[in-house]
Amino acid sequence: MAALDWFPGEVAAPAPVRARPRPRAVPRARTRPRQRRLRGGIVWIGLFAAVLAGVVALNVAVLRVNMDVSRLDRQQLELQAQNAALSSEVSSAASAQRIEQAAHRLGYVPAPASDTSYIRLGQEK
Repeated sequence: MAALDWFPGEVAAPAPVRARPRPRAVPRARTRPRQRRLRGGIVWIGLFAAVLAGVVALNVAVLRVNMDVSRLDRQQLELQAQNAALSSEVSSAASAQRIEQAAHRLGYVPAPASDTSYIRLGQEK
């Protein structure tokens, strides 16, 4: 109580607490920021939907190309098998034994080796 000794009889009253002034409410349109946020959200959702649609379209295109490649691979294998069969058929048709059999059916016979003669067409030097 040393403070009371200095001022006998007078006790200092506490200073009145001043109430903070309330900030004035600034009238603002609440609809505009909400509308902006709403529009911004709609734009982002639309953009995201467009990107997803693009990804799906790209995947469908790749799937179609893969199906075409698979179909062409099968077709290539079939054509290679046909080529091998035709090649075998051509080689058997051109064989000496088959030609000899066809000649016998037509009445041809092989000439004897003793009846073979050669003709010289040019002068040899």
